Amino acid sequence: MTTETGTPLQRLINVLSLGSPSVYRDHTYINGESMYFPTGRVYGGQVIAQSLIAASKTVAPDREPHSIHGYFIAPGDIHQDLLFDVETLRDGHSFSSRRVNVTQSQGSILTAIASFQTKGQEGMEYADPMPTDVPDPESLKSSKELMEPFADKSSFAKYYAYNSPFDIRYISQPILLGPDKRSHEEDSGKQLVWMRADGSCEVSQTMHRAMLALGCDQIMLEPILRRTGLTVMTPGISFASIDHSMWWYRDVDVTQWHLYVQDTPTAGHGRGLSTAKVYRQDGTLVAAIVQEAMVRVPQPDPKQD
Repeated sequence: MTTETGTPLQRLINVLSLGSPSVYRDHTYINGESMYFPTGRVYGGQVIAQSLIAASKTVAPDREPHSIHGYFIAPGDIHQDLLFDVETLRDGHSFSSRRVNVTQSQGSILTAIASFQTKGQEGMEYADPMPTDVPDPESLKSSKELMEPFADKSSFAKYYAYNSPFDIRYISQPILLGPDKRSHEEDSGKQLVWMRADGSCEVSQTMHRAMLALGCDQIMLEPILRRTGLTVMTPGISFASIDHSMWWYRDVDVTQWHLYVQDTPTAGHGRGLSTAKVYRQDGTLVAAIVQEAMVRVPQPDPKQD
């Protein structure tokens, strides 16, 4: 494991860059490491983003990622390195498909399929418009400012105050500061969030898309928590991402502001579904995300009433 140096954004880029590939038959093997995350487990957004980068190392340079679909199989050990096993499934005229299996000493922690498309292909084009009358991100407080007063009380608050590589600005109250009673009462998980990388960088478009995949995972659970009146600090709560799907339709620059328009259409059996549309500040829809998460809260024992 390497020593963490530089800014959180520099650290993120280093972790996503991965090691040197080695090839055996139709498989490419690449080592990676983990960043700190307050759960003490390998951060799901990190391993999805790393899987995308690992797969990208096996495709032609004129092909960029357009989608990834991953299943989180088991919690990862943040103190162990990761092994990315990339299997070449197909290289067609326009698309390349790769399967990525991520393992540690205890076995698989994630499996994903990523697809890449040749740049510049033309065809039909349309998009849902961005919501209107949205506050400018510069008029809102950064989550770093909001979380700093609570950094000594919560590992999550400390992370968002000092260690997150992203500047996150909520149009409503951050869910970390307490339950969203209004959303719960109105049975709505709608959430609007501005986000950008906290710093500047010159990286490939594939790396920008990978960083967007990582960044979005920091807020994808929140619509579910809003609608159910919970927070990550709810006593006894247990939560984990089950799967994650993402599609990119236009180029991304994570150093610029993007608006996440989020909602949660349904939940049941301890699982909630969360969605997001990602817009550039000029209103261009660049990506769409769907994630399912397990959320459990201990129920009171009726015998104790």
